[in-house]
Amino acid sequence: MNASGDTPDCSQEGSVGLVRTQTMTLFQAPHLLQLESGQTMGPITVAYETYGTLSADASNAVFVCHALTGDAHAAGLHAEDDRKSGWWDGFIGPGKGLDTDQLFVICANVLGGCQGTTGPGSINPETGQRYGLDFPFLTIRDVVRVHSELVRQLGISQLLAVAGGSLGGMQVLEWSVLCPEQLRCAVVLASAPRLSAQGIAFNAVGRRAIYADPGFCEGQYYDSDGPRFGLALARMVAHITYLSEDSIELKFGRRLQDSERFAFTMQKETEFQIESYLHYQGKRFVQRFDANSYLYLTRMMDYYDLAEGRPLAESLAPAQCRFLVAGYDTDWLFPCSQSRELVRSLLESGKHVSFVELRCPFGHDSFLIDLAPLAAMVRPFLRNAMKLPASRPAVAEH
Repeated sequence: MNASGDTPDCSQEGSVGLVRTQTMTLFQAPHLLQLESGQTMGPITVAYETYGTLSADASNAVFVCHALTGDAHAAGLHAEDDRKSGWWDGFIGPGKGLDTDQLFVICANVLGGCQGTTGPGSINPETGQRYGLDFPFLTIRDVVRVHSELVRQLGISQLLAVAGGSLGGMQVLEWSVLCPEQLRCAVVLASAPRLSAQGIAFNAVGRRAIYADPGFCEGQYYDSDGPRFGLALARMVAHITYLSEDSIELKFGRRLQDSERFAFTMQKETEFQIESYLHYQGKRFVQRFDANSYLYLTRMMDYYDLAEGRPLAESLAPAQCRFLVAGYDTDWLFPCSQSRELVRSLLESGKHVSFVELRCPFGHDSFLIDLAPLAAMVRPFLRNAMKLPASRPAVAEH
């Protein structure tokens, strides 16, 4: 599944095999979740999956935070005849980047999602109807609080690592300062402490496409087809940001889809291969994702700013973990300049940090596609961390 949500075809060699999504109910009355907006919420159902075996001392657990439209199904298959495996199946499994022969890996769907965790499409217990746009406003901090509580309920007091890319990387950063005692390592991939104005602009266009669709019905569309055209268009726009100019040229160029010459008519909407590809992505996205969740999660991404008006180094001060930060040279959604800014601030704050800028033609989606270089970094990083005593004080690595 790329940052926009599609699972790549993966070899089953080294797969974790058949898995099932589990659910847990958290924040039941009177212990409701206090949201950053000031509202409270509960109960909250969380969908999650686990891979590997938790060690006797629960010291080998790694939590994976998914990207914008991902879900809890990060590895393996739900059934023998599944055509697609989990969205990071090439990275989670025996001998892979997150080696399940050594690690216990957890992945959970985010609050506000539409793949088993409570979200806008869930039933509001106070009304008996789906929340729609009555769902509380969410922030990344709210999401991290839910996942942090899930980890505690699983009997894990401290994670070996929290890892994630894109929106998942933002969750990792927030986790490191919100619950610093709960993780020993933070793996931040193709992400940043804030979204750029350009990223916010693309999200705004996607949301406008949904709002403008006559099928949106102010978010109460669950008994109809809903804003499928607007959601498909939002997906098409967003998907462009996950690619790079080189990857688009290499894969599609100006090649036509089903002809050797132009049609010279406006009635034929799709002529170029890239047009056909984007339409296909939009169509598939509508089949699996809720438009209201897309609105909430993109706005949550827009709002996030780890610094919150302070120097970034000051905001990172509470973190106690070791950091691994990776950026990609063709990523223009989260460019490497943002990764370097993060690393400078981590060092200024006295943190132990390793950084690599990887060369890859696939743009933002590189962390989900080009897995061998990533595994070559993550495996030794976590292996070394496992040898260190828990709660090791952070030191700067210059």
